[in-house]
Order: sequence, then structure tokens, then C-alpha cells
Amino acid sequence: MTNLARNLAASVARDGAAPAIRFGDMVLTYAQLDEASARVAGLLRDRGVQPGDRVGIMLPNVPQFAAAYYGILRAGAVVVPMNVLLKAREVAFYLGDSQAKLVLAWHGFAEDATAGAATAGTECLLVTPGEFETLLAGTTPETGIVERDATETAVILYTSGTTGTPKGAELTHANLTRNAQIAVDLFSLTAQDIVLGALPLFHSFGQGCGLNTAITAGACLALVRRFDAHAVLDTVHHHRVTIFQGVPTMYVALLAHPERAKFDVSSLRMCASGGAALPVEVIRAFEAEFGCIILEGYGLSETSPIASFNHADRERKPGSIGTAIAGVEMALRDVENGVGEIVIRGHNVMKGYWRRPDATAEVIDADGWFRSGDLARMDDEGYFFIVDRKKDMIIRGGYNVYPREIEELLYEHPAVREVAVIGIPHPELGEEVCAAIALKDGATATPDELREHVKAQAAAYKYPRHVWIVDELPKTPTGKILKREVSTPADVIA
Repeated sequence: MTNLARNLAASVARDGAAPAIRFGDMVLTYAQLDEASARVAGLLRDRGVQPGDRVGIMLPNVPQFAAAYYGILRAGAVVVPMNVLLKAREVAFYLGDSQAKLVLAWHGFAEDATAGAATAGTECLLVTPGEFETLLAGTTPETGIVERDATETAVILYTSGTTGTPKGAELTHANLTRNAQIAVDLFSLTAQDIVLGALPLFHSFGQGCGLNTAITAGACLALVRRFDAHAVLDTVHHHRVTIFQGVPTMYVALLAHPERAKFDVSSLRMCASGGAALPVEVIRAFEAEFGCIILEGYGLSETSPIASFNHADRERKPGSIGTAIAGVEMALRDVENGVGEIVIRGHNVMKGYWRRPDATAEVIDADGWFRSGDLARMDDEGYFFIVDRKKDMIIRGGYNVYPREIEELLYEHPAVREVAVIGIPHPELGEEVCAAIALKDGATATPDELREHVKAQAAAYKYPRHVWIVDELPKTPTGKILKREVSTPADVIA
């Protein structure tokens, strides 16, 4: 029997006066976070929430998220994290599909939260700073922690739903507890560390590697409401942040910030990147500018999230997502020309998709191997190198074109800030290679120049025939470039 919330209890026992959460000038100690979570558990008890019931959290990166998260777990209930930007129809789907008993929603998104909850038949409790704390103060705290079996679901993380409706990955108390401890070891995290929390807490990366990992180590999580390069640099400067975790677009934005030299970032000792492949040029430039190593890792919502990582005490290979973490196996399936689909087996693999045995069976085989949908190659030392998402691969005239390879070449051009290489239908070739590019501030480059830059370094079938310049590329709430929403100009006809 166990409970992910025991990580918080253990850190409180070690040092209740230590800072757990920083948010601007506000500091929440471990004892205060523990007390708040106990009162949230009491509030849920008073609202009829039973162990095993699902409870939604629709909160941004604010201290109340941590209190709600551990309060729900403490009550033995299941956390259903939700993006605050969801519209009423989407809110209704998440709450209806998870059969949530209640949702804690941020006051700033009340309209969609309450409308969606009403459609789903879920009670909606709005979280307004001050009012929420008053409500908790009048609640009898639930001082105990409900014991759960290690295989019981702790969190249902909904995938982004690139195909069809989102699916809820059921992550167990064992999945998340073990993954958090492994992350503590990977980052050599101690109670003296300050982790920057700019990744959304509702997402697997921010929640698993940020919140749960910091709490497990007794470290401090310095929250930033949403990613903004200036706010991040300012937080690192003022709070002496030691660990930064981000997705590639965040590193690009920090590098591109015109005033980055004004901030003291010398406290940073380690950065972690995940969520998408980090271009090698960005790694080199960032490490040179910030004097801090980046460890690139890999994982998915379905793997709690970490599956592989580079290690600070071993060789780091540029462009590699490292090797499988302790207790986890990774291999390649259906290998063709050295490239195959990553499959994963171990303590980090989800229990399954919530109420979707058909979808679960499609991705987890009888031997427990999870099919990731990501293509990679592996060297003779067991290091994996992501090639691309299986569904992003472009097949042009029978030849496989991996967008990431072309993107890497474009990132080497001094004018390029961000790039998305996509395929568009072509009547004879099947698909044609295209590139949408955002330039660095003040930089100039023509589509022809960028096309020639790739053409000089790649096989004739690989270079993008169509290149266009955009102000910004569409992104997910976590900052990943959203290729399926890249608009193709009307004059681009395959």
C-alpha cells in the first residue's frame, strides 16, 4: 500500500520550514503546503468525494495547483489535470469521459469551466485567490493519507489527441513515485535546489519532472505563471534557480532574448530538455551562452513520463535522448535502414488508457511493450537518437524524408529562429517537402536562400521545394511546435 502524496509527507517530516513553492514574492513552506493539501482533502470529503473518485484540476501554474494535487491524492482520489485554455465543449469531454465527481477551476476561466462542468454533470468549485484560502480555513483538515494499492490509478493524463478524441493515460501511484525518484537521481537533486517551474503543471513534463520531483527531494519549485523568456530569466536571477526544465522552443526563446546578458544566470547547474527533439545547434549555442549543460531526455504521458535520459556523469552525445532509465527497457521495432519505432517496457508504462481497452491493446502488447509511435536509431552503445514521429515522416516519391533532419539543417542557418518541416499532398510524388520558418528578430533571409542552404547539404529528394516565412509558428500549451496547424500559403500548390 502506498500513496504518491507520501512524498510530500516525507519532505515535511525532514524540514517543514523549508520553502516548497515560490511564486513571485510569495513563499509556501512544506508545512504550509501540507496543511493546505490536508484542508483540500477535507473539502473533498465534505463534498462527498470517495477514494477512487476522479477530480479535475483546471488551474494554471499557481501554488493552489500543488495544494489541490496533493489534496486529491491524499483523499485517495484520482487527479485529472486539465489545460486552463480548454473551451466548454472540451471541458465537458474531459470531465464526462473521466466521470469526474468535481473539478477545481481557476476563476479566470470560470465561463468555460462552469459551462463544461454543467454539461458533464460535474460539480465545479472555482478557485479565486483569497476566497479559496478562506474556504479552506473553515474546513476541517484530513490529516491522514488514504492508503492505495501501488497499482491503483493516481493520475489520468489525457493525451493531446492528434488523432480522434484525447485518451486518458492511467498512471499509478507506483508509476509516478518511481519516476519521481529516478528524476531526483538524474538531476542529483537535493533540498538545496531551486527548480524553475515554467512548464505547465497540468502536463506530464511539468508535473512529473517539476512538481513531483521537487517535492520528493524537498527542493523548492519556483513557479512562473506561463512561459515568458523575460519572466524566466528574471526568476533565475532573483531566486538563484539551479535547475531549468524546458521544451526546445523555450531554449530558442531564451537564446533569442535581446536582454539576456543583463540577468545573472550563474546559479544554473543543469538544464533538462524534453517534449520534442532539441536541435544540436540550439544545444551548442545555449550551453556556450548560459554556461550550463543541457541533458536531453525522452518520454511520453504514457511513460510517467521519463523513459530515457542522458546522464551528467556519462558521455553526452549531441542529438541523443540518452539511454533507458533504471528498470526500463527500450528497443526498436520494425527496423528499416537502421531506423525503427521505439518500444518501451518497465515500471514507467501506464496501466492503460482509461475505459479504452481497444486503444490500450493497440499500443501495449502481451509482453508489456509499449509502442511509442516515435522513430529512432540506436548506436552500438545503446544511445537512442530520435529521427521523427512516425506520423510526421514524409514519403516523397517512395523515399522516406524525416522532417527533423531537414529542420536541423535549417537551424544551422544564422537567420533561422524556429522551423517546421511538413509534407503536403502531391499528385505524382505522394507528398512534397515544405518548410515554414520564423526568423530571428532583425534577421533577413529569403525563401530561395533558405532552400539553397538545405539543397547544398541534403539529397535532392529531401530539400524543401516550398519555403515560406512566418511571424510565429503555432504551438501547443507546452510550447511544442504544432505541425498539424501550420498553414500552407494559398500559392503553395504541389
